[in-house]
Amino acid sequence: MIHNSIDTFTAELPPMVALAGLDLGTRTIGVAVSDSFRSVATPLETVKRKKFGVDAAALVKILQARGIGGLVLGLPRNMDGSEGPRCQSTRAFARNFAALWEGPITFWDERLSTVAAEKVLLEADTTRKRRSEVIDHVAAAYILQGALDRMRYLNAQPGAADAPE
Repeated sequence: MIHNSIDTFTAELPPMVALAGLDLGTRTIGVAVSDSFRSVATPLETVKRKKFGVDAAALVKILQARGIGGLVLGLPRNMDGSEGPRCQSTRAFARNFAALWEGPITFWDERLSTVAAEKVLLEADTTRKRRSEVIDHVAAAYILQGALDRMRYLNAQPGAADAPE
């Protein structure tokens, strides 16, 4: 099932299952995973995009191998918060993927996630070649960590689930 809010997504998750985060690009898909306590997001790998069926099969294989219970997709909103063609593409990906995978899916605003990932990699003195190899799954970890932090906040605050995201 696809959820547009993190609180309904969180409510549907079984306890103690890891989550995955995806940074959907036009040429690659960055994949990150959390631990089963949902506290830390870790970059995992970058899948080179071919066509939806091939991409989806690779992702389902990763999700099943890791026992992933939910999926967070980065939603590439415009800087003013509006949704453009890339958001529509991400939502279409979610609809198509939901037909192949049974876990809950939600979206997380990914504005500036790649910029943040690039900054972290630069601070770590990563070479340009290595940055290009890992930027997508580091950005996916940034997206997933944002969602994990929000989920932790919602769980800690009574009535916080009613607050706007």
